[in-house]
Amino acid sequence: MTSKYVNNSSVPCRDFPARAIAIVAIAVTGALLLVGWPTNSLAVSPTGATDKEFAREVEQSIPLEKPRDYHKRLTESVVHVARRDPEARAKAGELTLPEQGWKLVWNRRSSQVLTNAVSDFQNYLEKSMQVRVEIDGRDSLEQWREMDQCIVVGTRDQLPGCGTALKGPKDYEIVATPKRLTVCGYDERGAMFGLYNLEARMNLREGPFLPVDLKTVRHSLYDARMVISWLGYWVWPDSMLSHVVHDGFDGIFASVYANPNGDASLGTTSTDPWARYFKRSQDPVKMRDLIDRATRRGLKVYASILYQYMGTPESEAGLRSLVRDILEKFPDIQGYILLTEGFWYKRMGGWGSGETAKEWIRGWNKAVGFVAEECHKRNPAIEILAWDYSIGFTAGNTNMKRYAIQQLPADAIPMPTWENGKSFEFEGIRGSLRDYSLNQIGPAETTDVQIEEARKRGMKVYTKADTFACWQYGSTPYLPFPYQWYDRYKALEKYGINGTLESWSSGYTPNFMTELRAWYCWDDAPPLEELLGAIAARDFGTGGKEMVLKAWNHFSQAIRLVPDTGPSKGTCTAIGNPIFFQEPPLKTEKKTASHNPRWPYTAAWLLFYPDFNNKTNMAERHAIDSSGAWGQKNVLPAFLKSLKQASDQMGEGLKLYRAAALNSPQSKRQRAVREVMVAEHLHRMMQSECAYLEFEDLRFQLVAEKDNQKAGALLDRMEAIVRKETDNTELSLLAASRDSRLGYQPEGGYHYTAQSLKEKLGSLRETIQQLAQYRKKDAR
Repeated sequence: MTSKYVNNSSVPCRDFPARAIAIVAIAVTGALLLVGWPTNSLAVSPTGATDKEFAREVEQSIPLEKPRDYHKRLTESVVHVARRDPEARAKAGELTLPEQGWKLVWNRRSSQVLTNAVSDFQNYLEKSMQVRVEIDGRDSLEQWREMDQCIVVGTRDQLPGCGTALKGPKDYEIVATPKRLTVCGYDERGAMFGLYNLEARMNLREGPFLPVDLKTVRHSLYDARMVISWLGYWVWPDSMLSHVVHDGFDGIFASVYANPNGDASLGTTSTDPWARYFKRSQDPVKMRDLIDRATRRGLKVYASILYQYMGTPESEAGLRSLVRDILEKFPDIQGYILLTEGFWYKRMGGWGSGETAKEWIRGWNKAVGFVAEECHKRNPAIEILAWDYSIGFTAGNTNMKRYAIQQLPADAIPMPTWENGKSFEFEGIRGSLRDYSLNQIGPAETTDVQIEEARKRGMKVYTKADTFACWQYGSTPYLPFPYQWYDRYKALEKYGINGTLESWSSGYTPNFMTELRAWYCWDDAPPLEELLGAIAARDFGTGGKEMVLKAWNHFSQAIRLVPDTGPSKGTCTAIGNPIFFQEPPLKTEKKTASHNPRWPYTAAWLLFYPDFNNKTNMAERHAIDSSGAWGQKNVLPAFLKSLKQASDQMGEGLKLYRAAALNSPQSKRQRAVREVMVAEHLHRMMQSECAYLEFEDLRFQLVAEKDNQKAGALLDRMEAIVRKETDNTELSLLAASRDSRLGYQPEGGYHYTAQSLKEKLGSLRETIQQLAQYRKKDAR
């Protein structure tokens, strides 16, 4: 059955007679003309539009997409597009870059990094701001103070007397006068990021306007900021590299779960059951090409080293040989991430307690030391980042995590996971954050201890900390919870974190959260409300600014209430999850360990599936497991209450968000509508998780219920849940058919698609029929 929202009609209600629809449409159009609203889309008051009303706008303004259409668009896109608002004018206290006549002056003896940045900035001004500048490369910038009608860019060494307050790599200073803009970097990357900050400022103003008295000195807060690619662990087209660096990142983590030199012996020779996950072989030629392309853009490359150290002299020799070969082939890799998933001692893990765990930690750190020794013989600046992810991170394991830092070689850098294991409470239940979530700011108790221990040893500390997307709602490209993210940014700053890996399973894709994050990776950033207000006005129009800010506040409150943490069925696949009343028939004869043949549309571990033997209430088990509330009973009621509160906050925010989008100027409409679709996706994920958990709990009660009247009440509630979820799925199908990002997560691919949602709708109809049949049987 085709979705009632995926058709050629702009009217979503399938039950209205056609004549009635026409009469209503004429009446509504007339009313809109009287009040001055545009009639080509639904304009609403600040009280907001419903999700079904908004669906009409989605149908009208957002074209259909097939799976991976956004992948293709992102791969082929250019960073700089037209951004100038023809209606925008300079405000009092602002200067305007003239549309022609100025020059972009730089030292042509600079390296490829600044050469590329200068060319990029010229392209930006022309494509985005309709400002043409001539590039003027000189052998010396010593007379820079005498230059007029120009933008001068260089390093503190190239610009005598400029940049005296700059302290370290990536720092920059920007000074504006009516006749000259000066961008001075501590180093070439600093000058590059200074130019890109000018771009960011003009993007917010939608015109070539800057404060006439602009003078800022910005110190980088991080030695390195890394991401992985949303397109796939190894997929880094030029367009993605350009987007990454413009969002303030200076590093990429490439060759994830694979040795950069192509060595795949861990996956092919190890007898450890986990080794089968590491059989992928990197292409060294492609790795070389990626490093060269990234370097030109000012990006450092980090890579994995995979090895199973067995504690023998022969095993040590093998590890050292592997490292030397990698260094020989890729002397310019900046650092190596030694993750316990793929780099381990004897067996995958670090789990357990007592002396067994300590023995594993000592062996693992010994292997880390071998890597550090070989790398630092070649280049002392190579960073060895030790990521002990697999060593238990719940609050009760602080002593073991501290021990891991105590055993770490002095020339390695610890990289603890920021929030994993953080304890929290919801409705009187004690939970523990499972994996990569935003409901808690962090750091976790174990991370706090590890940072403290590392500082005692005089070590730098890097951390894996999500800053724009995470496993909690991992099939969403980014999470529009800016106030909650900002609190995390400030916590990272407070703890003096030296470097970050800011995505893992989710990966980077450009969005307004990565834009926001870039501002807070240097000091002297604008106040949060000022910056968010500028983003809201740019993306939704000045008339919608206040509604958008209030919506983001509701959204940020919502995520704090979500008790489901990490890579669970609820936060990744709830929208695509069916609701089963009876065991479904086989959908395929093909049996695999990774998929349930009765619902093969998503990975089995992300499918909520009842116990049809009725021994275990799987809804209660899910509530316990996904919130880390182990050892506690009757968790489900508290879990559902907290999750529904989160859903209610999202709903309140969406009333405002939809209103802002529907009242936005036509030039901003499509972007605003797409922003709303992402937030609606999150809301429906919460609603769907509540639906199948509550339904399953009722089904479990129904099995044991002997009273026909009580059984009837249970069936009434179950039917209402399924019917509401059917409406929810119809709307999700509309969104998934028009935004190919939704449902995708780079580590696992598509967790659901428009096609699987159609299958779900069929399953929901079957469930309603089964409930009706059960009523008849029960009545007899």
